[in-house]
Amino acid sequence: MSQLHPLLEKNAFQRLEASLATIKAEQKLFILKDEHGCVMLTTDEEDGVPVWPDAELALLWATEDWAHCEAMELSTKEFLTKWVPGMTQDELMVIVCPVPAEEGEVITPEEFAEYL
Repeated sequence: MSQLHPLLEKNAFQRLEASLATIKAEQKLFILKDEHGCVMLTTDEEDGVPVWPDAELALLWATEDWAHCEAMELSTKEFLTKWVPGMTQDELMVIVCPVPAEEGEVITPEEFAEYL
């Protein structure tokens, strides 16, 4: 990667807005996964699934404990029909575009679905 990703310069709310716009336009998003399933994060108060608008950003998070993870593309349709109901049932949040050294915005799966 020759230069830093432009979203790395933005705060969490700006990354949320830019990520949602990209995910909506591209009709896809990315998660990190390993042989056990998708990566989950715990913020101060919530457990959730981090999502990114592109694989490059997702892989920036794949360091240390997650260095063995790979980016997995999901269509927004698949995420909305399969993941959102399951995450809602399991009381998991969507963590949008965390970057190294900064967490992403935490929103409910329902809020995430409404944006898309």
